Amino acid sequence: MKKKMILLMLASCLLFMVSRAMAAEWRVPGDFLTIQAAIDAPDVIAGDCIKVAPGEHAGALVTKGVEIKGQGKATIASGPLHPAGLVQGFRIMSGGEGATIKHLKFTVDLAIMNGEAQNNVTVSHCTFLNAIQAVSNWRGSGWKISHNKIIDLRTRNGGGIGILIGDYSGGTVQDNVVSHNDILGTLQVAANDGGGYNGSGIVLYADFRWGRAGTQSMTHNLVIKNKVAFASDNSSVVDAVAFEMTDTRDDPELIVITDNAVVFNDFRGTALQIDLTPDNLDQYNLILRNFGKNRGHKAHRKFFNHRHRKFFKPHGD
Repeated sequence: MKKKMILLMLASCLLFMVSRAMAAEWRVPGDFLTIQAAIDAPDVIAGDCIKVAPGEHAGALVTKGVEIKGQGKATIASGPLHPAGLVQGFRIMSGGEGATIKHLKFTVDLAIMNGEAQNNVTVSHCTFLNAIQAVSNWRGSGWKISHNKIIDLRTRNGGGIGILIGDYSGGTVQDNVVSHNDILGTLQVAANDGGGYNGSGIVLYADFRWGRAGTQSMTHNLVIKNKVAFASDNSSVVDAVAFEMTDTRDDPELIVITDNAVVFNDFRGTALQIDLTPDNLDQYNLILRNFGKNRGHKAHRKFFNHRHRKFFKPHGD
């Protein structure tokens, strides 16, 4: 039995080594003029690395599980349009499962968003400047969002979101990890914004609005060791909240957001620190040992300003 186990382990190691050896590196510009051209090329396959040189570049529709890695001051300054007319950086499409995006700077409206329910996406060591939404994971599981800097956010009758984990299609969203991110600066509220929602540093969001299916289960997601310190420049219209967990039905009898952990985060730099809808979500999720006045499961209830308990509008598909 021991011999058989050793052989199986050796075979697994050999397969891993072969797969890594086969992964190719491609350069933009160099091998390809644009990131989109690299992704679309038949020779570029899942697991390959696309290295992006310093300078401004257009983002892309990501249809393969590639690694997109910036070098120097590589900046995504334009990209495909969202249906709402906003400029995206990378939109993770069918086939993009397992993609990695790292070491890039973004100056677009919606920096990273999935257009399909793609899983196991990694976003790390990126910088997002003045985004409407920086990282938006709709319907995906197994995402790792870590060691990013999100500096300033802005609204456009919605948005104002650093990192979103959400569902509107009645699926299961689980095993996402949001860790060691810094969300700092100012929430800039648009002059013509209608308000009635919060901008959020990090949010778990079950969207049942307009007859949507929301989620069957949003579970076992981890939010740990993030720092959120930002403030609205017009809190009477749109306020800023460090962490939000929301089921838009606001029904304490219908609980689908369960067994998530929000621990060891530093929310001290944000006035409104933890906001739950419905209020009893703290009974079904671990919200504990976050730095700031809103620590523990129920202790933060008295600090809520219920004047702001309206729903923000994240930009979806």
